[in-house]
Amino acid sequence: MIARIYLFLLIFVFASLASCKTSQLKQAPMPETGMFKVAILYPNGENKTFDMDYYEKKHMPMVAGFLGKNLKFYEIDKGIAGRTGDKVPFAAVGTFYVADVAEYSKALAPHMDAIFTDIKKYTNIQPIVQISEIKQLEHNNVK
Repeated sequence: MIARIYLFLLIFVFASLASCKTSQLKQAPMPETGMFKVAILYPNGENKTFDMDYYEKKHMPMVAGFLGKNLKFYEIDKGIAGRTGDKVPFAAVGTFYVADVAEYSKALAPHMDAIFTDIKKYTNIQPIVQISEIKQLEHNNVK
């Protein structure tokens, strides 16, 4: 009797696993060659303040909402260290990955006042913006 229960459970587990659709699992977003990267860098320094919680929960989602379908994904990096022994050069870096730079600028233009006003709510740092085109991607295949 116990053997039948184990057999039933084994069949049930196998059938459950076999019915899983891996195509429904959400893949982590990945940059692609030809995509554009808009990096907003917040230089660290004496008397610089940065509210990461506000940035994560309010500011970046607000700006992402302005970008619409052109935005592929965004990321937020919190600076934790520089080179060995150096202070962290950037308190934070926010990065938007977009398909079209002109569309990015066009989408944000009507909202610049709201964006600049909001920056004052989480930092006293003057951000630096760099827009780059992703030219090449290589993945480490070393196992």
